[in-house]
Amino acid sequence: MINIVLYEPEIPGNTGNIMRTCVATGTRLHLIEPLGFKLDESSIKRSGVNYIDKLEYKVYKNWDEFKKANKGTYYFFTRYGHKPHSSFDYSNKEEDIYLIFGKESTGIPKEILREDLDRCMRIPMTDNVRSLNLSNCAAIVLYEVLRQQDYRDLLRDEPHKDKDFIIKD
Repeated sequence: MINIVLYEPEIPGNTGNIMRTCVATGTRLHLIEPLGFKLDESSIKRSGVNYIDKLEYKVYKNWDEFKKANKGTYYFFTRYGHKPHSSFDYSNKEEDIYLIFGKESTGIPKEILREDLDRCMRIPMTDNVRSLNLSNCAAIVLYEVLRQQDYRDLLRDEPHKDKDFIIKD
């Protein structure tokens, strides 16, 4: 199972976008408190998430509670990382993979990162910006995992496509 973990997310729009991406890809979402917003329909719906009823997610009081409940391989996305996200092998479909992103303002605490320095990474970019938007990062990395797993059982065609407009390979 592929999992996205948001450590103390602060911006409801980012979380809402990530929720939509999780529904679109069959990915489980984990939210570690405190959250910088209320997890109610009105806060999240502003982000275009009208699929929340199809989202598999869980909220945890803290990092320790999350860690006790979830076993698998943890990958951390941080400004302290030196390896690109594409340098890891995510191809094992039987492995529980956790893609962990920190809060928008300060990221993941160093004391958490110290346990897994070999799986800390950074999406390559210029020196003109410190980081990309959180929801963009989650999508970029998630789709690299899915690409390596041949996109699992995701649809490759629009399910509601116009039957009169079909492009042949």
